[in-house]
Amino acid sequence: MSKPQNPESWQYRALNAINPGLDYLSDALIGLVEEGYPIVAGSADLQYSNGLNKFARAYPDKYVQFGISEQNMVSAAAGMATTGVIPFVATFASFLGLLCCEQIRMDVAYCKLPVRLIGHHTGISLGFYGTSHHATEDISTMRALANLTVISPADGAQLAAAIRASVNWPDPIYFRIGRGRDPKVYEDDVTFVIGKAIEHRRGTDATIIGCGWPVHGALQAAERLGLEGKSIGVIDMPTIKPLDREAIIAAARRSKILITVEEHNVIGGLGAAVAEVVADEGLGVRVVRHGIYDEYSLIAPPTHLYAHYQLDGPGIEEVTRRALAKVN
Repeated sequence: MSKPQNPESWQYRALNAINPGLDYLSDALIGLVEEGYPIVAGSADLQYSNGLNKFARAYPDKYVQFGISEQNMVSAAAGMATTGVIPFVATFASFLGLLCCEQIRMDVAYCKLPVRLIGHHTGISLGFYGTSHHATEDISTMRALANLTVISPADGAQLAAAIRASVNWPDPIYFRIGRGRDPKVYEDDVTFVIGKAIEHRRGTDATIIGCGWPVHGALQAAERLGLEGKSIGVIDMPTIKPLDREAIIAAARRSKILITVEEHNVIGGLGAAVAEVVADEGLGVRVVRHGIYDEYSLIAPPTHLYAHYQLDGPGIEEVTRRALAKVN
């Protein structure tokens, strides 16, 4: 097994220079180890892409480099969890949420083991790597598995807080995170409660409910529309399962329309989960699901893709304007 690169190596420093959020995962895990939690970590040949190289240097006896064997990694993590440790294993979300679905279902979720599965570079954030590496179906796949909690943090600080909150959570968790270049939404001391939404602002015209990277764009859109006198609420829904139903019900009762935004197919994702609550409760509010409209995503730089699919601030603003025009 090759030794991980030193954090001062050119490779690690170069990656962190363009992906400053990479340290949040390792720093949170290192902190938990220092507090005495039985943490182990592993990756499928991607410790530089997800930042776990830093954890590997700090605790080489608690880190496993599985190589390009994602399915084996998940099964091994399940085995480790039976020994009393809390495994955190990470790889590209397109591989973890889809390729490893069978292992997650049978070895982790069915057995209800405290494995923490970290799917990074979610949605379209891998850009030129192409459709095979884009993860736009993983929310729908993972939230359909019984016993499995699904969390999609908006930025690195919220990820670290969610990691800390997860140590006493009894069920397995699928974390859906970005590429370490997420725009800042929260301060580093943010608190996190699994299953609870974060209400940033209330609105009577519309409420935007987002998860992951698009939360930042939703806040930008609401701010700009607010300058024009429109009352736009924003709710960050980082826990997609279990969903904060009360937050959705409250927003539906005060807003004319709910708009969900996610870096994911609109079928089966956050938008579908919100629509299910609205239908279950018989709430008379329109739900607009915004994301990838049931297609295989294009190949381009991530910033271009975010603009193309209207998942950045200006795009979400335009989507909200169109939705409001249909209800006013």
